[in-house]
Amino acid sequence: MSKSELPENHLEAWRRYYVSFWRIFAAIEADLQAAGLPSLSWYDALYELYLAPDRHLRMSELARSALLSRSGLTRLVDKLEKEKLIERKSCPKDGRVQHAVLTEKGVETLRRIWPIYRAGIAKYFAAHLTDAEAREFARLLGKVVAGLAAQGQPSAACEKNKQTPA
Repeated sequence: MSKSELPENHLEAWRRYYVSFWRIFAAIEADLQAAGLPSLSWYDALYELYLAPDRHLRMSELARSALLSRSGLTRLVDKLEKEKLIERKSCPKDGRVQHAVLTEKGVETLRRIWPIYRAGIAKYFAAHLTDAEAREFARLLGKVVAGLAAQGQPSAACEKNKQTPA
């Protein structure tokens, strides 16, 4: 298939993925809001820090792993810092470099968000797939992620060995 061709079945697969993703995302966001909890963007940034060695990342690494623009990250980090979920620290070797460090309050927030998030994944996504279908779906999306990585696209957080904030 040439770069300019887009077969109808590929376009239909994209449309279904796109619509389902955003509907699930919106439903989980609504569940979090109803529970008085922060949004998934907060969760994603905090979770990336949770997974990082010593629970800290350079701002540029956090932006890349949380799939945010530099300005989007700055606004988000400002909010997270105001709520004392993270701290900004200068790199001791290079004061121009800023790190985001997850606080204990940030870990507690992750632990409060996760049950609602997990329930939303189960209700809005997993309930519609068998185990075999979920494995196949993950395999197929893995091919897309690998293809993007081969093209030099930013890696997604899903490539990491994920763990639940226990």
